[in-house]
Amino acid sequence: MIALVQRVSKASVRVEGDTIGAIDNGLLILLGVHKNDTRTQAEDLAHQCAHLRIFSDDDGRMNHALLDTGGAALVVPQFTLCGDTSSGHRPSFTDVAPPDRAKSLYQHFVADLSELLGQPVPTGEFGAMMEVDLVNDGPVTFWLDEPGPED
Repeated sequence: MIALVQRVSKASVRVEGDTIGAIDNGLLILLGVHKNDTRTQAEDLAHQCAHLRIFSDDDGRMNHALLDTGGAALVVPQFTLCGDTSSGHRPSFTDVAPPDRAKSLYQHFVADLSELLGQPVPTGEFGAMMEVDLVNDGPVTFWLDEPGPED
């Protein structure tokens, strides 16, 4: 399971021109699910996102997590994160989870993150063409990869 985590001052996601999720200060998390990913990985990755210390303290050091700041998270499904570009110029998606499994694990990740943060987590729409806007704060961006059982 992969999360591309961006510290943002604001972010939103639209489907067919309608904003379906938006946040101010917090994290935009683009989430990809591999075919062998598990619920345990979703839980571990949600915990890592909530506790990742990438927000500045009074000295300007990255010492605070989303939980410390009271910020929000916006989670957008993005299967292309699991694409394999190691051979040639056309990505392969053979390692991407099938849609039903990916959606279930995506929803499990969102529910776990919401529980950890103690607030609802707005999301993108699984399987939809989406437009994502963000103001990356810093910029600060991290690639979190929760290894699967075969990794």
